[in-house]
Formats: sequence, structure tokens, C-alpha cells
Amino acid sequence: MWYKKNIETSIQDLNVTPEKGLSDESVLKNRETYGQNKLEGKPKKSLLASFVSQLKDVLIYVLLGAAAITMIIGHYTDAIIILAVVLLNAAIGVFQEFKAEKAIEALQKMSAPKALVRRNGEVKEIDSIELVPGDIILLDAGRYIPADLRLIESSNLQIEESALTGESVPSEKDASITLDSEKTPIGDQVNMAFMSTLVTYGRGEGVVVATGMETEMGKIAKILDEDLDELTPLQKRLEELGKTLGIIAISVCVLIFAIAFFQKRDLFEMFLTAISLAVAAIPEGLAAIVAIVLALGVTRMSKINAIVKKLPAVETLGSVNIVCSDKTGTLTQNKMTVVKMYNGTLWENSNENPDPSFDDLMRTMVLCSDATYDNGEATGDPTEVALVVIAAENQMNRSDLVSKHPRVDEKPFDSDRKLMSTLNKEDQSYRVHVKGALDQLLKVATHKIQDGHRVEMTEKDKDAYMAVAESMSENALRVLGAAYKDVSTQIKPDDMESDLTLLGFVGMIDPPREEVKAAVDDAKSAGITPIMITGDHKTTAFAIAKALGIADSLNQCLTGHDLDHMTEKELIDQIHDYRIFARVSPEHKVRIVKAFKAHGHIVSMTGDGVNDAPSLKTADIGVAMGITGTDVSKGAADMILTDDNFTTIIHAIEEGRNIYNNIKKSVIFLLSCNLGEVIAIVTSILFFWPIPLLPTQILWINLITDSLPAIALGIDKGDHDVMRKKPRDPKESFFAEGAWLKALMGGALIGGLTLFAFYYSIHSAGYAMTDKNLPEALLTHSRTMAFVVLAVSQLFYSLSMRHFEKSIFQVGLFSNPLLIGSIALGILLQVGVISIPFLADAFKVSPLALQDWGRVLLIALIPMALSEIVKGFRRALKNI
Repeated sequence: MWYKKNIETSIQDLNVTPEKGLSDESVLKNRETYGQNKLEGKPKKSLLASFVSQLKDVLIYVLLGAAAITMIIGHYTDAIIILAVVLLNAAIGVFQEFKAEKAIEALQKMSAPKALVRRNGEVKEIDSIELVPGDIILLDAGRYIPADLRLIESSNLQIEESALTGESVPSEKDASITLDSEKTPIGDQVNMAFMSTLVTYGRGEGVVVATGMETEMGKIAKILDEDLDELTPLQKRLEELGKTLGIIAISVCVLIFAIAFFQKRDLFEMFLTAISLAVAAIPEGLAAIVAIVLALGVTRMSKINAIVKKLPAVETLGSVNIVCSDKTGTLTQNKMTVVKMYNGTLWENSNENPDPSFDDLMRTMVLCSDATYDNGEATGDPTEVALVVIAAENQMNRSDLVSKHPRVDEKPFDSDRKLMSTLNKEDQSYRVHVKGALDQLLKVATHKIQDGHRVEMTEKDKDAYMAVAESMSENALRVLGAAYKDVSTQIKPDDMESDLTLLGFVGMIDPPREEVKAAVDDAKSAGITPIMITGDHKTTAFAIAKALGIADSLNQCLTGHDLDHMTEKELIDQIHDYRIFARVSPEHKVRIVKAFKAHGHIVSMTGDGVNDAPSLKTADIGVAMGITGTDVSKGAADMILTDDNFTTIIHAIEEGRNIYNNIKKSVIFLLSCNLGEVIAIVTSILFFWPIPLLPTQILWINLITDSLPAIALGIDKGDHDVMRKKPRDPKESFFAEGAWLKALMGGALIGGLTLFAFYYSIHSAGYAMTDKNLPEALLTHSRTMAFVVLAVSQLFYSLSMRHFEKSIFQVGLFSNPLLIGSIALGILLQVGVISIPFLADAFKVSPLALQDWGRVLLIALIPMALSEIVKGFRRALKNI
């Protein structure tokens, strides 16, 4: 019961010094004792369980039943082939499931919460899974608590503990309190912080007292288990498509069986044919292939610094046409540098240091900051780092200042107030240091410093300050003011920001990222409108936006003040007139997103703060900053940028479009192949011809063409030209832009040419297709021809499916090695089946002569060749 122990006892029991934290040796020792800081989820499905789950399908049950029947009547070879196909198909399914799970696990690790920990006297950010009891954790607003802590320091600290207590109102924490009660409820343990709860205000420090399953959250870990098997909208649509195709396929098979009955065919053979055709016609591998393509796709996206947390976001990315981005760090380099200071006199950063009149300004900026800068290494917010660095360059070391003037209280920064205040100890009194937006400071400042004296500030003085600030902003400088007041006794945070004396302000620059200009151009050519949303001054924002090509007129800028005076209807009606939203609050962001969505736009929104969570959730794609973002923003987002770079958003959209297109290619390819098999069988029955393919042959072809080539198409390399097209309409049918025609044409060609090969073989031997007494050897040879044409034509056709418009030479014949390998393997297996005697006997095929191989390969190339010719005509018409 750590809440009953005081701070000193807690620290002693855990053998740690708060100022230094644990040593590396202590961390290793504690990890051996307590293990990793993670909750145990649901037990993983074993390989056997995964294998069995692959067999839980009605069609598989029917196939197994068919295998049993063939075994009973003595058709052992057929039974073995059917069982082999079922088992091999299940093994491929297990492999696909394994790959998808591994990819998702990797993503979960990358998006896991971080913790700010002090070890070996240094503050560093690590994965929360690495924490051990005794670690000293630093807390600030927006961070999730990574383990159970005994608080050792708190300043206006408030933690939202609804995950444990159900109470939505944040709990106020006080590290100095020691509780006596034996059974103090969690909600009343004011000196404790618990895993998975959220810091909403203030800051503090705590020592880890419990990790993993020993935490309060660990005790209810089973409740926290998440179901990660939820299907994406695309997978749901494809599952419905599969069911529809299944109903159609089974209906066709019943019809085939009925016709065969009246035609007095071998009913058992037709029964097996109907079952095999149903298995071939229903693309049962769709869901697995889509899952693995999505999972591998988002893993690939993580390598370009975009962690997609939710698979449906991949689909949505392809439809994004409005990208709302913050300025600082996303469009700019996030490397702030103070280049000007003003306190009535203007100093510009040159080789000369500022005169002593700026010392108080720099001192307040440093003491009212949480950034650190030692030996050239900086931590903290880039704006605060810039302030600490300029002071250090003028012999004002932050560590020395903090040691001499310790902070005793504070009022943390708030995005509504746009101010931060601290109360620091002077020799015999206290001083309040305030920094923040100049316009906000001027509202609460009553005095200024003039010639070293504190004098009353007039409205004329305020106008003069604002005029200088405006000129700085016009040069893309970020302006930050500083003020102070002296008090004789310690005061409450709510009393800090009044009757202030303005010390002056600084102008900082954060130059645009060099690569963003090209990304903005790419976005525009892709039909995407980039929007800048920032808390910075209007003129500063416009200067950056103009340099990046986001806006070209100051009239395209709307301020938060203007927004407050607009009705929702006015904002919706005028939203397309603006490209920059400056001086906005997080609440304004929600209004902006809703206004764009009211026009049917698909909106992406970036955010990093606690208050950005509503706008991230409101947007179709919420994008959190991985470096500067709080845990709250990361939790609310669909995607996390590990480099906080706007360019990554555009690359992620491009990747999302390519992933969707790859899935589309795989699905159309599978449907074309399956349709070809159905057409070949159904046509032969309707015309009273012999069946061109035996059940085992159908199952074999379905196995080698439905798996590897489809997956290879699904992970095809990206096409940058996808960014020259408009975003996809999310309501658009999966078979839009002639995709249905592509599937029908491909299926008809594959099925028709399979029948042609069968017909040619019989006809060239001098027999008619309707002859009742065809020689068995001729029938076997003809089926071998059809068997090879069907399999190889599907494999070749996959090459043409790589792009619906470009030729195979434009995309690069060998640029997808996995697909080339799949085709080569498929052909090799096909050759093996008809050339190796025991396999040829099993599949009832015969070796082909050299001229027959020439004929089947020539016929098999026709679907691909015709598809390429059609694409060529389409390109020519498009150019005309």
C-alpha cells in the first residue's frame, strides 16, 4: 500500500535517488525480477488452432466429404489429391494469417506509449514496456501514466482516471500527502498515479511502484483485451461479394448437376466436378489476401515514417482531398532560433551580443521554460529550446538560474490563454515569470520597463509594441513576449497573470522544410488541397504558406478572431476561400474540419496537443505527431508521423492509394481466373461436350493461381503516377472504371481459350466434340492441353493485371520479382505434374510433345496480349 508511505520511505524502499534515477545495472536487475511492463493479453492462437480454423468452411467440409466418398468407392488417387489440396490451402492460409499478425504486432510496438524517465542523471524518452519499479517518471499534460506510481512531486497536477474509477472529472493530485486508511479507494489515493490514466493538467514526478500485471490496470487486464480481428470496410464488402458469388456459384453447380443428370453423364464425376467448380468459383482466399496486403502495406508505410494504427485508415487515405496541417515542425524544420529581441530597443542576431538591458527578458524566458540545454544537447519544446540557447550564448546557464531561483509553483501553458507562468524564489521574496503570445500579454500587462525603471504602459505604448511585432511577423518570425511581477509572499496560480510588467519580446524563425514545397506541389497535382492551421500570427503564417505554395494572397487567411464572428453556415459557405487559418484554438479546428466535411470532402487533420483530440477524431484521418505529440493525440489519431513531417502525410496518401489499387488488382485477377474456370465447365456441359477439366485438375489450378500470384500483385511496387489522379470517391464501387469489364473480358478469354485448346486437340484428331466414344488417350491428351492452357494463361494474365492502363513494359517486366517467381514456379509445377509419371497418373494427364507445348504457350499468351492491345488503344484514344 504505497499510498500509506511518505515520499522518503517510498524512495528508500525502492533504492533510488530522484535526482539521478536508476543506474543501468539496477534497471537490468529489476527487469530480471519483475519482467517487462506490459499487460498479458489473450493467449495467442497456436499453429494447430490456426490450421483447424482454416478448415472451418462449408466448402471445405463438402470437399472432405467428397474425399471420403472417393476413398470408399476406391478412387484413392483422387481422394489423396483432394486432401492434399485442402491441407496445402489451409497451410497457405496459416502462413498468410501468421504474416498479417506479425505485421500488426510490429505496428503495435511502434505505436506503443512512451515514457519520460530519468536514469543515470539524464532524462530520456523510452518505450513504456522498458520501465521497471524504481524508475523516476516525469509527467506533463497529455501523457498517459505508463505504470503505477507513487508521486514524489506535483504542481497543479490533475489526472483523469475514468479508465479505473469511472469518474470523468480529473482527480487533483498532491504528492506531499500521506494517507492512513487501510482501504482507501483508488479514486481517493491522491498521492498515486495509475497505469493507463491520463495527465490532463500540470506536471509532476513519480517513482514506479508496480509494472505490468502487478498494476491496478493489470488486475483487470482481461477487461482491456481488444479484439484486433475486426474487418475493415473493404474486407466487409469483399466478404459480402464472396458470399454473393458463392450463392451464384452453388446455384450454377446445382444447375450443372441437374443438366448432367438429364444428359445421363457419370453423376459421381459430375458431383465432384460441381464441388470442385464451387471451390474454384468462390474466391475464399479474398479475405486472407486482403488482410495480408493491408498488413504488409501498413508495415511498408511504417518504413516511410507513417504508422497506421487502424487498417480502415489505409482505405480512407486513398480518398483524402483536404490535408489540414499544423505549421510548426510539420511544414517547418522545428528548429527555432532567436534572431531579434525588442524591449524598446531592437537587437538583431549578429556577431554582437545583446546589451545588459535584455538580461531580465532572457532570464524570464529561461525560468519560465521546461527545456534543457547542456553540453550542446537540448531537450524540450523547440520554442523553449531556442530561448534557453540564446540565454546560454549570453552566459546565462539554465541550470545555474534554476538552482539560484527554484520554481515553487506554476500555471502551465494553456492553448486558450496562450500563456505560461511560474513562481520562482528570489532572495527574500518571489517573482512571477510569464511568457506567451504578445497580444495576450498586453491584455494583462499594466507597466513596462523604460530606461531601467518600471513605468505605466499606455495604449500608445501597446500599439507601438504591436507595430514592431507585426513587422517581425511579416518576415515570418514567431513573436513571444515576456513579463514579470514581484510579490512578497507565495501566491496562487490564478493570481499570477495580472498587473504584469512587460519586459519585451523576441522574434524567432523556424524555416520551411526544404522538401515540403515539392510535397505541396505533388498534393495539388493529386487533387489534394493543403491547408495550414496554426496558432501563429496571421502574417507569419502567410509568409511560410506563400513560400511553400499553399497560399498566394493574404486574403486567403482567416484568423480565430474572425472565426468566432462567423456562423456555421457562413463558415461552410466561405470555407473554400481560405488556405490558412491563423491564431486558432483547438476548438476552431473542429469547426474547420466539419465545414470541409459538410461539402463531402475527406479530411486529414494533424495535431499534437491534448486539446487536439476532438479535431483528430472528427477528421476522417487524424494524424498525430510522433515526436512532439502527446499520448492523448496519438491515442485519438488514426496515423502517427514518426518524423512530424508534412511530406510524410503526402507519401502516406500515395502509399494508401497504391495499396488500395493493389488489392483491387488482386481481386479482379482472382475473379477473372475463377470466371474462366466456370465458363469452361459450364459451356462444355451446355453444348453436350466432354468435361475439359477433371475435379482434381480444377482444384490444382485454383491452388497455384489463386495464392502466390494474387499476393504478389497485392504487394506490387508503388506507381507514383497515382498522384496525378484525383482522390478516389469513398462511395465509388470497387468495380468502377471498367473493372467489371476487365474481369469479364479476362474470364471470357481464359475460359474460351481453354475450351479452344480442348476442342482443337479433339478436332485435329478427326473426332467431333459430341462423339460418345472418344478414345481415352485422346481425351486425356485434350484435357492435358486444356489443363496447361488454363493454368499458364492465368499466370501470364497476372502480368497484364499489374496496371489497368500502362503496358507491362512501362511498369517494368521484371520490376516485381515475386510475381515473376510465382509465374515461374507455377509453370514449373505444371510441367512437373504432366511430366513426372506418378503425378501424371494421379491427375490423369499425359506428357505433351514439343509442338503441343508451343501451341499451348502461344494460346496461353493470348489473354495477356489482347489485354495489352486494349490498354494500348485506350492510351492512344486518351492522347487523342
